[in-house]
Amino acid sequence: MDGVSAADVPVAILCGGRGTRLQEKTHSIPKALVEIGGKPILWHVIRIYAAQGHSRFLLLTGYLREQVEAFVAAEDWPDPVAVECLDTGLDTNTGGRVARAADRLREGTFCLTYADGVADIDLASQAVFHRRQAALVTMTVIRPYSQWGIALIDEQERITGFREKPRLEYWINGGFFVCEPAFLEYIGEDSVLERDPLELAAASGTLAAYRHEGFWDCMDTYKDAVTLNDLWDSGRAPWRVWERAGVGPGLRGVGAG
Repeated sequence: MDGVSAADVPVAILCGGRGTRLQEKTHSIPKALVEIGGKPILWHVIRIYAAQGHSRFLLLTGYLREQVEAFVAAEDWPDPVAVECLDTGLDTNTGGRVARAADRLREGTFCLTYADGVADIDLASQAVFHRRQAALVTMTVIRPYSQWGIALIDEQERITGFREKPRLEYWINGGFFVCEPAFLEYIGEDSVLERDPLELAAASGTLAAYRHEGFWDCMDTYKDAVTLNDLWDSGRAPWRVWERAGVGPGLRGVGAG
């Protein structure tokens, strides 16, 4: 990636799934179009990248793809942002969707992410880390918070106190990837991205972990959508990185918020 600017690095976004755990919303619209603050969460994901200099977006669509295409066509994307949809099949797995876009991603380093996760991630820092690691793929990892409060128990089996929804010690897939074209060789038409492709990269020592300690959330359930909307409405949405000093022009000042 030496000498490559963010504007030269395309962003592929997985937005073809059905969102079965969000059925309160996704029975009539695709998950990517569930709104946060009056805009589809897909728009927020694009804005995170665009605000930090990325301008080429390829949406890997499937379920209710016509609605995603209609949203893209109707949105007033500012120059130089260009958003394109690629139909990758109705029930294609996540890896298969990337495989079907392989011819569009072979020219150089590319970013890959999901259409349902937001974070205050520093993409430039991630890109530098990826370059220094010389990895085929860098996966952002985060430490989630427990959904429940926990009991503290001593050696005499007495509860000594409680901790309310603590941050867990293990790291999980945070969904923001930087990939080299050679990683596409690990991905087949029937692959689940999170299984064989990433497991093979890990086994070969070519999968790097970029630790993100800041805000991250994934809109996996209706409760998650409510939480993100509450953060937006309160003016405390940490993923609004376009309001940070020093970020690229991207979508600054465009649309909601």
